[in-house]
Amino acid sequence: MAQSSRKTAEIEALLQDALDSGRTLEAGLLAELAAVSRAAVQRLVRRYDRELAERQRLKELYCYEYEAQQEGAAYIAGVDEAGRGPLAGPVVVAAAILPVGLYIPKLNDSKKLSAKVRDELFDIIKEQAIAYSVAIIDEKTIDRDNIYRATVSGMYQVIEKLKPQPQKVLVDAVPLDKLTMPSLSLIKGDAKSASIAAASVLAKVTRDRLMEEYDREYPEYGFAKHKGYGTAEHMAALRKYGPCPIHRRSFAPVSEYEGAGQS
Repeated sequence: MAQSSRKTAEIEALLQDALDSGRTLEAGLLAELAAVSRAAVQRLVRRYDRELAERQRLKELYCYEYEAQQEGAAYIAGVDEAGRGPLAGPVVVAAAILPVGLYIPKLNDSKKLSAKVRDELFDIIKEQAIAYSVAIIDEKTIDRDNIYRATVSGMYQVIEKLKPQPQKVLVDAVPLDKLTMPSLSLIKGDAKSASIAAASVLAKVTRDRLMEEYDREYPEYGFAKHKGYGTAEHMAALRKYGPCPIHRRSFAPVSEYEGAGQS
């Protein structure tokens, strides 16, 4: 590998300035830096490559937001839910309006992220979002209205609570025909839209923390581990103890064990 007259600190500043300004370094300069033998410089170049790729990924994740912006929308909300499938606990719905293009490293569909990263993003989103809102729809409402209607109701609630009101809404999968503003339903939207991804993180972390609280109240069911989903451990607890107050009685696996565990 070659040497370079550039100091390591100068190279670091050069790479960071390119990232911050959204410029891609010229191929010749990148080749020069990649050929430098100093380990510190090699680490800087690898970090630059990783961050450049991440910035490009996130730019693509804002494609629907950029499109809405070109249509004249200043505030674009993403909406998503967590917890439609579990046998116990609430469904949580969230909405988020992000500054379009806001760089939030690792932002993605919450299901693709570790709990640690979700927790970190949860705080960043709440701090940097233009607006966000969360609705918790309990198991009694789910049993009364059914899970789909309860989820849709929650989506309207979180949109209505946003201040400022969005001028366009991007929703994960569910069509919301009664909105007063334009909306777009995207299948697997939490992996296609930054705003929906942000909402998915808010909903998922909020629900997981609620289920951890319920685990302390009903420790025999293991809610902290499975978050209410129908795992083998959860089904074994249902057979042994029967449903607890937060179980969804309208879900067939729960109703089958009504009265179990009672002598």
